[in-house]
Amino acid sequence: MRIPVELVGARVERTSFDHQVRLLFLRHTSDGRVCLDGELAIETELSLTDAVGGRILLTPGTGTRLAPLLGLFTRTVTGVDVTGRGTLRLDFDDGTVLGVDPDPDYESWHLTGFGFEPVLVGPGGETGWRR
Repeated sequence: MRIPVELVGARVERTSFDHQVRLLFLRHTSDGRVCLDGELAIETELSLTDAVGGRILLTPGTGTRLAPLLGLFTRTVTGVDVTGRGTLRLDFDDGTVLGVDPDPDYESWHLTGFGFEPVLVGPGGETGWRR
């Protein structure tokens, strides 16, 4: 599976949540054209760590408890890594880190859109991650 490094430089243009957490990312070329338009959907527990190391666990479907995710709006991705069987780590320009581990029983996250290869981490995770 390919690590979606194309997200580096993309900005969060929308945050939304219900039974999933969804982040919409856009990245533009120097002349203003969209070169990446992607949506990350998270279906299992995730972590959000702020710049000073404060970490919270969030679960999709828990309503206003997901409010800390709103702070990702307009943030830019500075790093992307996928390790193990599909542990996702996104670093943002304000020092925030979003993490999602693979779930043994459910699809944990997927990334779809334009400008990168789609990614799906199914039950139990995936193997063979590469840059």
